[in-house]
Amino acid sequence: MKGKKAVVLFSGGLDSTTALCWALSKGYECLAVSFDYGQRHSRENAAARAIALRLGVKLYGIKLDFPWFRTSSLVNGSMKLPDIKLSEIGRKGAIPSTYVPGRNLVFASAGFSLADAEGAGAVVLGPNAVDYSGYPDCRPEFYRALEKAAAHGTRPGPGGKGIKLLTPLIKLSKADIVRLAVKLKAPLELTWSCYRGGRSPCGRCDSCKLRAKGFAEAGLKDPAPGRSGK
Repeated sequence: MKGKKAVVLFSGGLDSTTALCWALSKGYECLAVSFDYGQRHSRENAAARAIALRLGVKLYGIKLDFPWFRTSSLVNGSMKLPDIKLSEIGRKGAIPSTYVPGRNLVFASAGFSLADAEGAGAVVLGPNAVDYSGYPDCRPEFYRALEKAAAHGTRPGPGGKGIKLLTPLIKLSKADIVRLAVKLKAPLELTWSCYRGGRSPCGRCDSCKLRAKGFAEAGLKDPAPGRSGK
């Protein structure tokens, strides 16, 4: 794997940090990309910068101004964030108000663009389709189709030399992701997952509840400030 490059889409949260550390463990020289797309707070981007600095990874910060992203409660501060029972999160057919229309499609497209420019052989993302909120752009079918489409619009072209789209966490439970992160010595204490922002995680949004579930089921204490666990 020596000399191989990968572009990692990086939010500074639990999943993307684990994906970044996974790529590093596979011998990739990583270029990370984070996005300011008008989300409610800057905590996750600050986390991304801190983690990239800790890991010695170059980070590109991209600012997007898509007015229609404000149809999501993750962006529109006047909308109420969901606060539902853990057992109801991600139930089949339910797409929460935090879904940002086509966000992962936009982000992955930027990742493929950077990979094409830098001669990287892979774009790495941290989506999960097991313990998640039910976003349609987290499903394996989406990423399989996207990899094929991108191959026809990037320099390497289709076939064995095309840019790969790697989603190492897609079939893992949140507990499995936590265990993998610990195994990889990911700097979990620097990560930020809460949708609300603020000085401490709210503990009520989908992301906070799923993160807490993962650490609890893994039997581990969450090292991030403001978190609690075993």
